Amino acid sequence: MALGTMSSNSQVFPVSIHGVDGNPIPNFSKVILSGSTDGRPIKVVATATAGTLIHTASASAIDEIWLYAVNTGAASQQLTIEYGGVSDPDDLIEVTITDQVGLVLVVPGLVIQNGLVIRAFAAAANEINISGFVNRIS
Repeated sequence: MALGTMSSNSQVFPVSIHGVDGNPIPNFSKVILSGSTDGRPIKVVATATAGTLIHTASASAIDEIWLYAVNTGAASQQLTIEYGGVSDPDDLIEVTITDQVGLVLVVPGLVIQNGLVIRAFAAAANEINISGFVNRIS
């Protein structure tokens, strides 16, 4: 039989990859933030709770969230991320984003699940854009 060919009685079996501990290795897929259109930045319009929708977590997997902010305004301003809820201080991530500095990491791979929602609001409307991605783990 030539190299790279299969005989007519060959069968293909599904393969499950396991780690050294014997447990299956989870699947990872990169996903666009649900509040984004085609992966484009999300403009933070809201200036108070409930914020602009950034992402709704999967109901059946774990989402690892990476968010970056850009302040296109002329002055520094506070950005508030509502991470799964709106309770202060339990669900809030607050960071000051200086003006015209480029991408600033604001959520460094935190996980969320069960359909919880991530929203954002800023001191001024339409000046902060949020970009990012989700590593979906199933």
